[in-house]
Amino acid sequence: MGGEAGAQAARSWALAVLRIRSRALAVALLPTAVAVVLYAGGSTGHLVGPGWHAARWVVTPFAVLVLLAAAGIALVVARARPAMSPTVPIAEESAPDLYRMVRDLADRLDVPAPSAIALTPDCDSWLEDRTHPSHGPPKQDDRDELTGARGSRRTTAAPVLVIGSPFLWWMRVGELRAVLAPVVAGTGPSAHPDIAAARRFVRGLDAAVAVASTADRCRMIRVVCAGVGWVARLLLRSCREHASKMERGVAAAAAERAQGVDYGLRIVAQEQVGLAYAGWDRLLTRVALPAWRMGRWPSRLDAGVVAALTELSRRDRLAEGFASRLGERPACDLLEEPGTIDEATSLLAARLFHGGPAESGPDWSPVGWQEYPEEVVDRKWRLDAARLHRVLDAQGVRRTPETTGPETDAPTLSRVLDYLATPAPDGATRTESGPASVPLATAEPDDETVMSGAGGSTLAEGEAEAEADEQENERTATLAAGLTAELAREEATAPTPQGPDITLWDDGALPLFPPQPPRTSRELLTDHVTAMVCCAAMDTAGATPGLDWLDGPTLLINGDRAADLSPVVLSLIVDGDPVPLRTWLLESGIRPEKPVRLV
Repeated sequence: MGGEAGAQAARSWALAVLRIRSRALAVALLPTAVAVVLYAGGSTGHLVGPGWHAARWVVTPFAVLVLLAAAGIALVVARARPAMSPTVPIAEESAPDLYRMVRDLADRLDVPAPSAIALTPDCDSWLEDRTHPSHGPPKQDDRDELTGARGSRRTTAAPVLVIGSPFLWWMRVGELRAVLAPVVAGTGPSAHPDIAAARRFVRGLDAAVAVASTADRCRMIRVVCAGVGWVARLLLRSCREHASKMERGVAAAAAERAQGVDYGLRIVAQEQVGLAYAGWDRLLTRVALPAWRMGRWPSRLDAGVVAALTELSRRDRLAEGFASRLGERPACDLLEEPGTIDEATSLLAARLFHGGPAESGPDWSPVGWQEYPEEVVDRKWRLDAARLHRVLDAQGVRRTPETTGPETDAPTLSRVLDYLATPAPDGATRTESGPASVPLATAEPDDETVMSGAGGSTLAEGEAEAEADEQENERTATLAAGLTAELAREEATAPTPQGPDITLWDDGALPLFPPQPPRTSRELLTDHVTAMVCCAAMDTAGATPGLDWLDGPTLLINGDRAADLSPVVLSLIVDGDPVPLRTWLLESGIRPEKPVRLV
């Protein structure tokens, strides 16, 4: 470890963590030491008499119990498997240029090279220690993949370098090197014995807490685990502040060591980090999430984020300077087969952010970007439209207006528009699928409002407007509640796709990182009505489904993207006024009265 100020501070805080471990060991050995003193005093004739004899009988069993408990806790802490981040491992044969770049970077920083490289579907990079024996059996040829040095045990390997896959596809080679410089520099402090021992102790305590929290055990085992968990939590609380300051010192030392490596380029690359994070989040929530909900997973998410960020650079005038950098060599060229790695990373992203199985199957198949509009967008809209009409059928809404004949008894957009635009009868209440409704009425001003003058009238009008905004249209609320219940029934009865039992991480809850909160009833109804409008546009005006890299599914009319329908649809849902939407339909050549095809 070098002489950086941060490294010295990290070592001092690591010693503080180790002192807590030593104190815990001393407390565990104290009863045994007292018992040894009592027996030694008795054997030499100094501690004799009935009192000392009784003390030996009391202290000895207690010391044995404490020693056994301490040995058990130490065994759990040592054997418990620390949490391991889900990643896609990259072998040196599949990325020799990437390994060579990291090796050269480590040599320039004068630090040990990482033992391996892995990718994560996230906009972050870090070093991860995977030297615990429970992470896997020792290799037959225990050779460091980067340095080529042989070791007797796998536990002597350096940390694994984890790189965010969006960085690898969006950044240029020089930018990736600049971003990874502070991360790779962290292998220097990580190799220090005191820091490594402190980290092992903290990770062992954290793993012991996770083991003690497992509920599927018998009563006696749960009691024992509760004691182990209490001790592990107590030690974690004692060393939490020291461990956090130690990690901050390690980060400061790594940043100080990496200042001389591509410092100017790193400032420019940090701008690309924020841009990559924004594009990745937009791609997951707007593009990937609709496909995941249908049992399809986009197989080229990293290539998609490049397209999304390129489109963002073209739209945003502040990002015009970034277009020139696209001519440089992308960092994904450092991989021998970037398409295969992209597919594996996309599947892992689907598991982390949605909870899909580990491998493809009949109900969990990949989809390419060329097939995305037809196989995802079109199908999603028609499924939503079919669900909307099923709910209307369940509520007893007529399929055809009274002015048309029975031969047109088919799902139409006019049925939905007329239902939402027709006000509910006075005094009507909500059906069982929604909460009770209070009809709006014109309230007579009371004496206090009249006496309050203009200020009181303004206040009363503001309160009335706020109350009107909170209360929804009667038919809108009933339909939204029906859609929510129908979706809940579909999710409860849908078969869960299962894959082979391949556990990449210890956390059993999936998804680990949901990309989007649950939709409200109003948002759900807006999505379904918009889907019905899009189906009518495709079946009557020759529109086609499309893909917008930043906004997800989009409607194309004559090859051009249609206007955003959400504001006018929301106006219909909230105000019950279909005039703006009908005007747009007529201008676009869409016939609401014509039946549409449903799935």
